[in-house]
Amino acid sequence: MSEQKHINPWIIAISVMFATFMEVLDTTVVNVSLPHIAGSLSASIDEATWVLTSYLVANAIILPMTGWLAATFGRKRLLMISVVGFTIASFLCGLAPTLPLLIVFRIMQGATGGVMQPLSQAIMLETFSPKDRGKAMGFWGLGIVVAPILGPVLGGWLTDTYSWRWVFYINLPVGITSIVMTHLYIFDPAYLKEQRTKSVDYWGIGMLALGIGALQIVLDKGQQDDWFESTFIAALAVVSVVTLVSLVIHELTTDEPIVDLRVFKARSYAIGVFLISIVGFVLYGSMVLLPVMLQTLLGYPPLQAGIAMAPRGVGSFLMMPLTGLMTGRFDPRKLLTIGLLIGGSTLLWLSGLNLQAGYWDIFWPQLLQGVGMSMLFVPLTTVAMDPIPRERMGYATSLFNLMRNIGGSIGIAATSTLLTRTQQATTTLYGAHVTQFDPAAQSLFAQMEAAFIAAGADAVTASERAYASLFGMVQQQASIVSFVGLFQLLGCLFLALIPLVLLMQRPRGQAPPGAGAH
Repeated sequence: MSEQKHINPWIIAISVMFATFMEVLDTTVVNVSLPHIAGSLSASIDEATWVLTSYLVANAIILPMTGWLAATFGRKRLLMISVVGFTIASFLCGLAPTLPLLIVFRIMQGATGGVMQPLSQAIMLETFSPKDRGKAMGFWGLGIVVAPILGPVLGGWLTDTYSWRWVFYINLPVGITSIVMTHLYIFDPAYLKEQRTKSVDYWGIGMLALGIGALQIVLDKGQQDDWFESTFIAALAVVSVVTLVSLVIHELTTDEPIVDLRVFKARSYAIGVFLISIVGFVLYGSMVLLPVMLQTLLGYPPLQAGIAMAPRGVGSFLMMPLTGLMTGRFDPRKLLTIGLLIGGSTLLWLSGLNLQAGYWDIFWPQLLQGVGMSMLFVPLTTVAMDPIPRERMGYATSLFNLMRNIGGSIGIAATSTLLTRTQQATTTLYGAHVTQFDPAAQSLFAQMEAAFIAAGADAVTASERAYASLFGMVQQQASIVSFVGLFQLLGCLFLALIPLVLLMQRPRGQAPPGAGAH
């Protein structure tokens, strides 16, 4: 690491940040452009969703291999290859004349981008001393938390103002800057050169690609295909379970594993991985719920729904650097507890929304939620990674990021499914009480019928419209009850995690209780 000592660590942080931000942004920036992509390439919306799925699958497969790839090829070389590959793939995505070619280029994007998050995190954790890691993770966390929220807004603006192709072209200047800075300022530590693997775990690579790829497709396509009612989804689920169980057994018994599961022996790391999985579940799950509720129930256009989601990013952006400073001064486990409390409380706050909710009813809980997320993400990363030796840091960060992403995929799948099923059940339940024998329902129906007749409809048409309007009201009420119930569930899930923080160990370099920092 002698070469790196002459370089300001913040220059290294900025260098890897460009790549991370670009890659994370691409997980959400395409979402709002799907209808435009489908129309432009003569495809259905259903077919166009493979533009998202292909990226996520390739990303998920390559992510856990990052530690092994870095040990085999070197961090600098691997990061350079990934950024160059990602930038070229972005350019090709923008040029794609057909949907199949766009999907192929998105697979290239996902495969080259998968290593960026864990690699940049490993470089930053090693570049900064233990007492400064909180500041480093605060800076790095800006990209991880803000990029997914900024993605839909930026994607909507680029698509409306220019075309969907600019969603990909926007990566070119960022990618070129990242390539130049990586070449100038990133160097491999000496121990990594001695750590080069002598054999290749081909069985591990094969099982990892098959198991993670199948799991990601199940999570991404399950709700759309009605889960296990689809033979395709059921078969992939079986393949995923069998392959991943076999992978775990294989990796624990082989000498040079593709995924080093021995890092889970560190208690704080094992708990941290579980916590980040649930954080991903809640974060991505709630990010799906709120824009759908805004558009379907409160009448927000897509771009305005994206803008209404921005306060969470603003809260994180403002608080993340401050959290990084506090993590170095206070016990990060206390900050983590406060983050979970704020995150859970704001989700419970959102569970109090109704059909009359205005913009500010959504703004304040989201802003505070962003503050809570920053107080959660930075300390959690710092505490979880503290016991990991630097030789295993690449393996640890790749698994940490993989589980956050898988948690997010499960969160999106679970909340989408629960929302659909709960809406159906609640509509049936409420509809059973709206009958001709219910005085309140009778009175409301009569008023609606009279209003339609007054507007010029004949008696039969007025009666049909009154029935349709009454059923629409039932559906609306059932929908809002379903949304707030899920917010309540996610909030309680966050609060239930707090006792686990007590099982984590105090990081090295932290002042003991009663010291000046407290």
